Amino acid sequence: MNRITLTLVTALAPAAWGTTYLVTTELLPAGHPLLAGLLRSLPAGLLAVALTRRLPRGAWWGKVLVLGGLNIGAFFPLLFLAAERLPGGVAAAVAGAQPLIVLGLGALVLRERIRPLAATAAVAGAGGVALVVLGPAAALDLWGILAALGGVTATGLGMILTKRWGRPAGVGPVAFAGWQLSAGGLLLLPLTFAVEGPIPPVDGSAVLGYLWLATAGGIIAYTLWFRGIQNLPVIVPGLLALLSPVVATVLGVLVAGESFTGLQLVGIIITLAALTGGQLAARPRRTSATTAEPSAAPVPAR
Repeated sequence: MNRITLTLVTALAPAAWGTTYLVTTELLPAGHPLLAGLLRSLPAGLLAVALTRRLPRGAWWGKVLVLGGLNIGAFFPLLFLAAERLPGGVAAAVAGAQPLIVLGLGALVLRERIRPLAATAAVAGAGGVALVVLGPAAALDLWGILAALGGVTATGLGMILTKRWGRPAGVGPVAFAGWQLSAGGLLLLPLTFAVEGPIPPVDGSAVLGYLWLATAGGIIAYTLWFRGIQNLPVIVPGLLALLSPVVATVLGVLVAGESFTGLQLVGIIITLAALTGGQLAARPRRTSATTAEPSAAPVPAR
């Protein structure tokens, strides 16, 4: 699979996550976001493990617990807290800072050099998302902001460690995604029932919503996402994550009849331009044999 195709396939993951808001508000019982996160992760993860018949070995048990905890187990509760204390637009705008966080963590952990064009794309992407999702009624709350920042930092660190540790030899992307979904879901299991109580009655629409989150937004999206993280420069998936609030906004307008302003259109254009610029920034530079830059490839799994 060439670079362009891999980037487009990886972009399907945040695009699928962009449907979460519409599915949650239109199909799922209100007041149970953690339950949605649990059902998006644990059943699909366990099914993937059962179908692939692969389990972690040795040090990978600890690594999977860390990755699943960061990418899912920590992210969903922090997202829930941010959603409780902030308007949705503010929470999404804070999430737009993830490319900057990924750039910083990539420099610290992977020792990837921060290129000016990549940094510019990250800043522009964050600003574009802010224009898309922020409205005049936006309000700030310290704990909500900290929760939102904590959530995107957790997933950003999860991205960096996923790239740093690679994937065990002979383990496919479906099994690898299943490990992390299972680990994160098991961490969410007690928290969900402690915070939200018993599972509420569900109708046919809710069943369809949960199935969508578990398949398109769960095992399929995370399989594509983790494979992209491992095979693309770290800034690429970091910027692709900005597609999620953009897709959520577009679906809100087309399906839910939400209003759309010229400022939001400008924000979408800026975000898409940042995504394109980020791809150019991440392209490997042509170097001579004597001045070649050190490889930023993930360390092989042991």
